[in-house]
Amino acid sequence: MDFSDKHIVITGGTGALGTAVVGAVLAHGAHCVVSYMHDAEAQALPYRAHPNVRLVAVRDLADEADVARVYGAASARLWGSIQIAGGFATGKVADTDKSALMRQIETNLISCFLCCRAAVRAMRNGGRIVNVAARPGLEWRTGAGMSAYTIAKAGVAALTVALAEEVAKDGILVNAVAPSIMDTAANRAAMPKADHASWPKVEEVAATILFLASPENHVTRGAVVPVYGRT
Repeated sequence: MDFSDKHIVITGGTGALGTAVVGAVLAHGAHCVVSYMHDAEAQALPYRAHPNVRLVAVRDLADEADVARVYGAASARLWGSIQIAGGFATGKVADTDKSALMRQIETNLISCFLCCRAAVRAMRNGGRIVNVAARPGLEWRTGAGMSAYTIAKAGVAALTVALAEEVAKDGILVNAVAPSIMDTAANRAAMPKADHASWPKVEEVAATILFLASPENHVTRGAVVPVYGRT
């Protein structure tokens, strides 16, 4: 896959999955604008000094001004937009108030919507958009105990399919991946007794994102691809 001279925005590019995606696209020649919220994550990004990486600090990607700054830092020849930024929270419906629900919707769905909007406006010669949904966003029963998160990620999946239909005629292919629990240090610490070997690795999920975002993807659009590993 050849990303030479392709300019890509990656939100949440300093997290575990984001770092894997940034490394993958850089290895194939891409130029990246990477948003981040925490200075410590930006400092830990192994590609922070790479000549093809531009880091942009944000406070809230559900804020239109922050989104405009991220996409304003990208080249006018934007090719790709990969929305990884988001947040997770558990909580039964009975224990989730409106503010907690809205936090999940804003962090996961509204941020994705605003980034998709900015990307579509910037893609003048076609391009690729890849969102990150989640397994509960496709398999709602698995979202028991995390209903707010499930609602938000289901919205990301619906947005992906609807937007794909809107912009296909413009040469923009929109897809998403839906990971199950990924094999990260944080998830291992939170679930030390789980079968970690069955979890998808972030590099494996990144490989699927890489193809969907690549020029070699000529026909796939409107897909929400399960990346579950053996779980």
